[in-house]
Amino acid sequence: MKKRYLQLIFLLFLIVGTVLIIRQQQNTPYQKDNGFVFGTVYNITYQNDKNLKQEIETELKKVDMALSMFNAQSVISKVNQGSTSIPQTEEGRMFEEVVSLALNISKETEGAFDITVAPLVNAWGFGFKQGFTPTPQQIDSLRLLIGYKKIYLDKKKHYIATNLGKTMTMAQLDCSAIAKGYGSDVVARLLRAKGIKNFMVEIGGEVVTSGISEKRVPWRIGVTKPTDDTLSVSNELQTVLNVTDRAMATSGNYRNFYYKGGKKYAHTIDPKTGYPVQHNILSATVLANNCATADAYATSFMVLGLDGARAILDKHPELMAYLICTDKKGNYAVWSSPNLKLNK
Repeated sequence: MKKRYLQLIFLLFLIVGTVLIIRQQQNTPYQKDNGFVFGTVYNITYQNDKNLKQEIETELKKVDMALSMFNAQSVISKVNQGSTSIPQTEEGRMFEEVVSLALNISKETEGAFDITVAPLVNAWGFGFKQGFTPTPQQIDSLRLLIGYKKIYLDKKKHYIATNLGKTMTMAQLDCSAIAKGYGSDVVARLLRAKGIKNFMVEIGGEVVTSGISEKRVPWRIGVTKPTDDTLSVSNELQTVLNVTDRAMATSGNYRNFYYKGGKKYAHTIDPKTGYPVQHNILSATVLANNCATADAYATSFMVLGLDGARAILDKHPELMAYLICTDKKGNYAVWSSPNLKLNK
């Protein structure tokens, strides 16, 4: 009887403690911060008594100092200007982490994702320099500078170089196709370090979620319908995905393109051919364990096309994708991973 009595007391304490924890969670407010970073907007929602916007922006500034080509003092800018030594700072560590991940994904996608593509991006007029339509001869010349295999990174010695020469001035690194996703990961790390379990981080459409939303349900993230929209004013959704404890990134050519001579040029450049991609994928959304990975694979799927993307997904069951394409008649068609939960 005494043993049963103690068990009942323990069970009672357990129930009371659980109720108090649930009540505390329900009473803890959700903070909502937004701002401008990496040339785009961010929106961050998280459940916490204290607002952390100042700390969040401090972390985002570190990412900018590591990866922004528009910041002349950033690590990547100094590397592109000829520095081979990576500073042993937090920004230097971030740079090494992203470049290492990028080179690995380049290998996995056989060069469809490539952070050395900057000279071609700039030549086509989509980079930080405005270019003119390049000639075939110019493209062939620039392609000699392109290729992830030309980059050597030694994280132990904090050293980076290219086989094009002793410094990186011949090659130019461009992490814009992975930096927003990485920035979302960095903010998510900060929130987790603070013990925050429920949050949604979104930077320029690249998202990391954890736990539940303010409505006490899993996070639901919309995928924009890929209609030509250079001004980013169209918010019509193609679908809504249930995204919980995952990262999601979307790449598409429907907002970043231009017309010249009656021809449409998309911003995604195929590193192998040197030309903007021309195939039936309009938008690639990828879900992964971290947003930098999702960001990079989303870009690579835009280069690879539907068959190439599916081949990569077959090798990487940890990834899921939602791909919007056009069929032979020009109508929208959708392919998604079998285990991807769609919100009907």
